[in-house]
Amino acid sequence: MVTFIAKALLVIILLRLLSGSIEITAAMFMLKYNDLEKAFYINTLLALVGPCILIITTGIGLVGLADKISLFKMVCLFSGIFLILFSLSSK
Repeated sequence: MVTFIAKALLVIILLRLLSGSIEITAAMFMLKYNDLEKAFYINTLLALVGPCILIITTGIGLVGLADKISLFKMVCLFSGIFLILFSLSSK
């Protein structure tokens, strides 16, 4: 039995694998450098990767589900993502 994977799903899976690989690589660099300042800097760079992957994968998923999900639900979903990102950046 051959399983068909939709293109959108495959792209989401690959982006999540890339994101996880970046996280693991960053942890290995932190271990290699063994320095709190460098670890803090690497962690700061990771803070940019997570939200970007979240937005991209959500966008791809919504495009793939555009015919199955209402416009109201799409707006609610993106509003929720915006609020998460806003709360992370607020003081």
